[in-house]
Amino acid sequence: MKNNKRNRINKLLEIPQEVYSNVPKIVITGFDEMVIENFKGILEYEEYYVRINTHIGIININGYNLNLENMSDDDIKVSGKIESFDIERIE
Repeated sequence: MKNNKRNRINKLLEIPQEVYSNVPKIVITGFDEMVIENFKGILEYEEYYVRINTHIGIININGYNLNLENMSDDDIKVSGKIESFDIERIE
């Protein structure tokens, strides 16, 4: 009941879901940059492949010359030539 009331207040105040929950937000700029908010950790990092853990699944990023930049506790920026990405959902 408490969670339902909180969700209604957040919607009324128009607070984005990624602010009040652990749902990741992915922002892609062209084929050269991806910012992931609300991530838990880096599982694997190579120049051509990055795996990032989130609260709802694992984000796999494929490309070349991939670099991790601007890491903080809540978000991470992946730059390079991004060719594809997918999300492995955790049930």
